[in-house]
Amino acid sequence: MNYDVAVVGAGVVGSLIARELSRYNIKVALLEKCNDMAMGTSKANSAIVHAGFDAKPGTLKAKLNVEGTALMPELCKTLSVPFKPVGSLVVAFSDEEMETVKELLERGVANGVPGLEIYDQAKLREVEPAISDEAKGALWAPSAGIVCPYELTIAAAENAVVNGTEFIRNFAVEAIDYDGNEFTIKSADSSIKAKTVINAAGVYCDEIAALIGDNSIHTVPRKGEYMLCDKSIGGLAKHTIFQCPSKMGKGILVTPTVDGNLLIGPSALDIEDKDDVSTTAGTLAQVLETAKKSVPVLTTREVITSFAGLRAHCDRDDFIIEKSEKNDKFINVAGIESPGLSSAPAIALYVKDIVLGIIDGEEKADFNPVREEPVRFRHMSNEERKALIAKNPAYGRIICRCETITEGEILDAIHAPAGARDVDGVKRRTRAGMGRCQGGFCGSKVVELLARELGVEINQITKFGGDSKILYERTK
Repeated sequence: MNYDVAVVGAGVVGSLIARELSRYNIKVALLEKCNDMAMGTSKANSAIVHAGFDAKPGTLKAKLNVEGTALMPELCKTLSVPFKPVGSLVVAFSDEEMETVKELLERGVANGVPGLEIYDQAKLREVEPAISDEAKGALWAPSAGIVCPYELTIAAAENAVVNGTEFIRNFAVEAIDYDGNEFTIKSADSSIKAKTVINAAGVYCDEIAALIGDNSIHTVPRKGEYMLCDKSIGGLAKHTIFQCPSKMGKGILVTPTVDGNLLIGPSALDIEDKDDVSTTAGTLAQVLETAKKSVPVLTTREVITSFAGLRAHCDRDDFIIEKSEKNDKFINVAGIESPGLSSAPAIALYVKDIVLGIIDGEEKADFNPVREEPVRFRHMSNEERKALIAKNPAYGRIICRCETITEGEILDAIHAPAGARDVDGVKRRTRAGMGRCQGGFCGSKVVELLARELGVEINQITKFGGDSKILYERTK
């Protein structure tokens, strides 16, 4: 259990860092306190690849956002992850907000964002027919896009594992000791050793840093609540529609998703509990009411689920990516709030360069950057489906009717590198349970398949690890 590098936190940033390091002859461990990767901010955010006009010029946020967004299309292609370059609009509803839009244009130019343009009311209504009549104009950013954040995280972690990284689940870091040569990283029932530690623990970055006596990071969980709508109204927004930003963030957005749904949110509330991802009727009502300012025809009728995510807001108001003052072999990657997802590919390269300044590592001749594209039965033609079923009949058994997900796809998800171990893990990898009925039809079948393939009793299967068991005991 000796490693060159231990990455703490298997979110999108930690997983992409591990993947970049797996290019080299460096022994890497990716540590995650939960039962799967993408269990924190990476599974519950706006899924936006931001253009980069919002961040203050000269900050790491500005630099890495623009660089990361430029890298994202090719990265997603290499890792077989859905990405759509839909562009974004920041909509103004008054003359005063039009001035803000002009300021964002100037800031974006300073940050090196390509193609920015101000649309007048007529042009805005041409590209977004459902937009409010109250809209005065908007900032158009063609380099923005949308991506599936948890699929990107899973793909990056899988590719890292294929290239030699060890993914260690259910490893909640409780202590870190340093003997002058290497770190001993301890969980409740095990430990590993590493020469270098990368702290990419999201909202817990401050607590992980404090384990080595570094109290320089102060993380505040900023909760955002969302509503996800059925695909039947996915076309109401053709681009990501923002309202003018505030000090709490980029405001309530209305955006398509890569899978054809419509996403509304988020709210923004600083809280204390780093595990509080509850939603409230009052906050969601406010989210919808604010979103209707942009797209007035929105209603609750097509909402199929709601959820909340936590952003790791730090008081420095910028990304913190640096060696700790307490130990120069301990690298903090903290405060990665929006535009963290957009910046993640560039953050990974930035951290990789820091690590290679500490550890000598030669690039592997056999590194494989490509993740094989998973079967997506719902996107296939009938001819392709017939050929696939002829090879493996499991692809002919539909498990999730809403999303047309087959048994074969679920088996692939379970047996993939660092594969699914719980119901939500299958859900994130395949979309089984993400449709209109939210798992009402397929949930029990997914539980049965997990138990069968993992070789455990059915009452050992959980929703998301820990004590979240679906079934507790058999009835007589």
